[in-house]
Amino acid sequence: MVSPSLGAPTAGAPDQRWTPRLVISLASIVLMLEMLSISYIMIATALPSISKHYQTTQGAWLLTAFLLFGAMVAPLLGKLADLHGKRLVLLIAVFGAALGSLISAVAPSYGVLIVGRALTGFLVPCLFLSYSLIRDVFPPKTIALAVSIATSGMGLIAIPAPFITGWLVDGFGFRAIFWFALIALVVLGTLIRLTTPESPVRQQARLDIIGAVLLGAGIAGVLVGVSFGPTWGWAAASTLTYLIGGIILIGAWLVSASVLKEPLVDIKVLRQRSVAFTVTAAGCIYGVSGLYTMLLPMLVMTPAMLGLGYGFGTTAEGTAIFQAPLGLFTVLGGVIVGVLVGRANAKPRMMMAAGAVSAGIGCTLTAFSHDSKGLIILFGAFVGLGMGLGYAAVPNLLIEAVPPQLQASTASIAGVFQSIFPAILPVIAFAVMNNSYIAVFPPEVAQMLQGAVMYTSDGYKVAYLIAAATAVLCLVCALALPSRIKQLKVSGDEIVEADDLGEPEVPAYA
Repeated sequence: MVSPSLGAPTAGAPDQRWTPRLVISLASIVLMLEMLSISYIMIATALPSISKHYQTTQGAWLLTAFLLFGAMVAPLLGKLADLHGKRLVLLIAVFGAALGSLISAVAPSYGVLIVGRALTGFLVPCLFLSYSLIRDVFPPKTIALAVSIATSGMGLIAIPAPFITGWLVDGFGFRAIFWFALIALVVLGTLIRLTTPESPVRQQARLDIIGAVLLGAGIAGVLVGVSFGPTWGWAAASTLTYLIGGIILIGAWLVSASVLKEPLVDIKVLRQRSVAFTVTAAGCIYGVSGLYTMLLPMLVMTPAMLGLGYGFGTTAEGTAIFQAPLGLFTVLGGVIVGVLVGRANAKPRMMMAAGAVSAGIGCTLTAFSHDSKGLIILFGAFVGLGMGLGYAAVPNLLIEAVPPQLQASTASIAGVFQSIFPAILPVIAFAVMNNSYIAVFPPEVAQMLQGAVMYTSDGYKVAYLIAAATAVLCLVCALALPSRIKQLKVSGDEIVEADDLGEPEVPAYA
């Protein structure tokens, strides 16, 4: 049974404004979430060193394991948050991610490192757990800005992260990035515990264990099949087993969710146009981000002497001049959404559309011109702005559409999409790029490359166009959202739209 909130948020009185404790709370949450975003940067930058140390060609597992585990546990943690408290589950996830960082830092083998990276995937559900918690305990007038900043960051770590990563990798080795993450997560988890109140909002229901197993295993099957299809072969028995098995399990979950009275995620909520297009748009914008940020270090670290029409031979630390502007404009996009939605009553769907356009333009321009440092930085700014606008629009859209009691479990599906798209897009892009790699180099160049694969300029062009096409899909989803979103309401055992209850429709943060 779905019940109303057990009480009003302790920090939600209309007359409350920003206080020192509230600022520290938000800063702690933001910095913790920035650990999620810089995880991509750190791994992409350290990947050559990691692959060389462990003598492996399976570097893709470092990202796949992270996203796979995060997507698997997201629905379960979302439901647990609605049942037992969002801060409690958030802190458990932070602890799990810290444990994963510790295992990664001391990993004696590549297999152990993968286990550590998988556990670090607990950071993935931290995203929706954080803005769901903010929605419950922050003063209403601060919510739009707070969730926008939380999802796009303040740049306190994200902007200097490329410099920090390069310094750590070049000066202390790849293990230093995991020690850095461990220390940061422990400190930030402690600050969140001390400064952020627990949400009083609860959903009275039983935990759907069967649904959690079916959905988690189904997502895992699809992601593994898609991630390793290019390696195993798309027609290989192993690939088809994972793909078909995953699809069957997800189908079984949909059936069980339609039948059970208290499912893991209410299908009626997901069928709503405002929710379905929001989670799809979220997956698209995060997919663009994941692919773009993975390609960027590879592009600029390629030696210029190869004459491939791209590449500047930068060091790990040198990639910072390309990545820092990306982070800066991501922050700027988030602030723009927070200010316009919170104070000017701008529509989050239009912010999402603007983000898709900006990211699409940046990816397209990069596809056709990636041989100039200045232009790559400029185009990256377009992509970063689009990322920030899109990141910040997602929670604001879900806050408008979904009641507090169902916020975390519904947002968990957005978290799943935000993991699946960044996992699938690189597979598609590299499947194309692997048909355009340079197989033969002069002996002296081949010795310098030590077996590293170099792609043609056209290969990168197609990869960036794939990112641009995904941004177009994000735009389509944003424009397909209702111009006037009706928030679902809980009435006894039923979930109904706001107008069905005869209540005025206002944004949750108004």
